[in-house]
Amino acid sequence: MGDRETRVTTGAEGKKRSRVISGMRPTGRLHIGHYFGALENWVRLQNDPGYECFYFIADWHALTSDYADTSGVAQNTIEIMTDYLAAGLDPAKSVIFQQSLVPEHAELHLLLSMVTPLGWLERVPTYKEALENVKDKDLHNYGFLGYPVLQCADIVIYSSPDIAGLFVPVGEDQVSHVETSREIVRRFDYLFSGAIFTDEVNPGNGNDVKAFMREVGWDGELKINDVFKHPNAYGEWVKKVAAEMGFKNFTQKFRRCERFFRFELVLTEPDHMLTPTPRIPGLDGRKMSKSYGNAITLSETDEEIRKKTKVMVTDPARKRRTDPGNPDVCPVYDWHKLFSAGEPGRLEWVRQGCTTAGIGCIECKAAMAENLIQWIGPKREARNKWEKDPKGVVEMIDEGSKRARVEAKKTMERVREAVFGWEKKKAEVMK
Repeated sequence: MGDRETRVTTGAEGKKRSRVISGMRPTGRLHIGHYFGALENWVRLQNDPGYECFYFIADWHALTSDYADTSGVAQNTIEIMTDYLAAGLDPAKSVIFQQSLVPEHAELHLLLSMVTPLGWLERVPTYKEALENVKDKDLHNYGFLGYPVLQCADIVIYSSPDIAGLFVPVGEDQVSHVETSREIVRRFDYLFSGAIFTDEVNPGNGNDVKAFMREVGWDGELKINDVFKHPNAYGEWVKKVAAEMGFKNFTQKFRRCERFFRFELVLTEPDHMLTPTPRIPGLDGRKMSKSYGNAITLSETDEEIRKKTKVMVTDPARKRRTDPGNPDVCPVYDWHKLFSAGEPGRLEWVRQGCTTAGIGCIECKAAMAENLIQWIGPKREARNKWEKDPKGVVEMIDEGSKRARVEAKKTMERVREAVFGWEKKKAEVMK
């Protein structure tokens, strides 16, 4: 285990590595939208020596909206792990685990919920949208409202003073989720982290200390001897300013801060990692979703792919075979760009044939379907292999969860002591 822990935080040259955290809810088999929206990037990151990746199956999150029927969660957990493996995630390169097998997530969620203002959760755009649009489920429960707090815990439970950073790969539409986590962490660190003036804060550096305090915004009367006499009071003020700005942003903006001031942060403030994702609409032109019935899963047969793609929507301007079309507004062309780019001349054939009505939509769909079948073949083959070995899949989930829990326990030891100070108190009593 010692060797593994060394690899967790340092790269080949001994440099600190960053951690990447992401997960998916086990709601069924994954589709090609999941692959291009997340999995493709996850695989790339796991192969980058600068990152240590934690990818999880978010079974607790599945309960926030589907709590009334949990009968499919266990099997779907196996299904999603099978899809992870088929897509190229490697347990030797990433920590792949099941959320509920790492109970420290729930403990940290509880403590974070104690300091998170209710208004922060009520203003989350996706929360308000879901309450307005979802009519077949009752979402008026804490689990759904508190979803961002659990999401924050899922990320920052893998904080460590020994990492370069903590990142969540997201598209632009999900940046606000990470920003909510950042706000929660800043509030927690403000309440429970240490803030200490260094030995450089002494009468000999009085003018520099005064300049530092002015630089960070102190606009009241400032007698330098008061800073030396009451460092805790002034330290709390500096910590509050830093928490509002973000501790990392603060130290980057005020470089001399590191000379005079040191933060002993409990949790690492996460940051988003913007991930460009290609457009991949569903078969009906809407967002691809299993609930819409407009998806192609990674396990589809050749026959199913041909059948489903044959009825894909196209450019609405092509009502007749002789009507010219615009591939830039056609979902089929979006798919061609993903699956046919490797075939010499195919994209040009599509554009030329569509805009001149030289080809019909049926021909265009058929050509795309064959390239999709060729692309999906190796992933389906890998999936079939693991589908025949569910015991092996479960063993990998268990092993990955044990590895994740090693790191989660370290974080919770720091968090508990910061919140309660029990070990310090116990040492005082028992000496």
